[in-house]
Amino acid sequence: MTTSHRSARRAGFAAFVGTTIEWYDFYVYATAAALVFGPLFFPSGDPLAETAAAFATFAVAFVVRPFGGILFGHIGDKLGRKLSLVLTLLLMGIATVLVGLLPTYETIGLAAPILLILLRALQGLAVGGEWGGAVLMSVEHAPEKSKTFYGGFTQLGNPAGALLATGVFAIMTRFGDDFIINGGWRIPFLLSIVLIGVGLWVRYRVEETPVFEQKVEGRKQSMPLAFALRNNWKPILLGIGLLPISTGGYYLATTFATAYATGEPISLSAQVILDAMTIASFVEFVVTLPIAWLGDKWGRKNIMYLGLVTSVLTFIPFMLVLPGRIEPLIFLLASLVRIAMSATYAPIAALLAQMFRPQARYTSIALSYGVGAAIWAGFSPWFATMLIAWTGSIWSVIAMFTGMAVLAGICTKLAPQHSDEAPVTASFDARTDTTATRTA
Repeated sequence: MTTSHRSARRAGFAAFVGTTIEWYDFYVYATAAALVFGPLFFPSGDPLAETAAAFATFAVAFVVRPFGGILFGHIGDKLGRKLSLVLTLLLMGIATVLVGLLPTYETIGLAAPILLILLRALQGLAVGGEWGGAVLMSVEHAPEKSKTFYGGFTQLGNPAGALLATGVFAIMTRFGDDFIINGGWRIPFLLSIVLIGVGLWVRYRVEETPVFEQKVEGRKQSMPLAFALRNNWKPILLGIGLLPISTGGYYLATTFATAYATGEPISLSAQVILDAMTIASFVEFVVTLPIAWLGDKWGRKNIMYLGLVTSVLTFIPFMLVLPGRIEPLIFLLASLVRIAMSATYAPIAALLAQMFRPQARYTSIALSYGVGAAIWAGFSPWFATMLIAWTGSIWSVIAMFTGMAVLAGICTKLAPQHSDEAPVTASFDARTDTTATRTA
């Protein structure tokens, strides 16, 4: 098997472009759920109930993500990573554009939220298959000593997509709240059709990964899901436990924070919080690759530990400063918490990918990430909103965040790491374990 920095750069760029588009589509929905989907699709007269209902549809995508991981993981493990990634991009784009064309509750009644939920489920299927394939495209093309860095290109798509999504909404707030609620919210969804065309062009130009080509050459392929559940169940469970802050914590600091700040009793201007989130997304975009590079120098697990600790230390003051509506501090802390969480997100691509042997790796990583995201990210904004309603205190959300960080640290410690450059065995037994080395 041969890898090179040239092929890794090409694959990394394709992963970045594709995941940027996928996450843009995903975050456009998240931002709309926090700002307008409650009254438009779930009108009840109670702002808190409307927000909770909108976040429940937000969670639907995470519930179906594991099924997307199974479906597209099977395609990726049997037919190739490239084909699977083209299909996920098409599915996401179609679902997102259709959301932008969807009539509201006022127009078609109960059918509106039902259709919204179905389209959100399709988004979840697409993202469930997207992330694992994009990770493998970048990591499997990369030399052993640079896997965390090139895996960071996939992670770079997250802040880039968030930057585009919140940036578009931030621009629209300047036309007034009436503009957004009366149809302006559709614009970011419809813009997706342009981005999908760009993404497909880029992805068609990338070669299949050398790890996949070596894996299938001269060997009978088993059912990827059966192989994953039989042989990889332990690292799959550890992978799920790695993700509370990388996924759920992220949505607490973005989607939940947006709804919390703009709702009663804080009533912060939507323009202020969206501007803060847009700047924070840009800052995260800038620091993601340098942090991933440090993962190869200092050890990807060490970067993960650092990120977990600093995420807690920055999330607490960020939540506490929102009721005071001190805008400079809100802007500063929104960016600091995203920098901290970048250290839990940038190394995740390589960390999760190298927990599994090549056979059924796509299915295994997609299951870990899909189930983990369903548990941690899908329900965190909703559960945090309920905690506020039950306790009346933001400290309940802070306690939840801290507990999630502790679990992620324990699972990081226990996570195995395998080498793609060690000799492949006919049985696909676990290869060289590098957990204790510098790149672990």
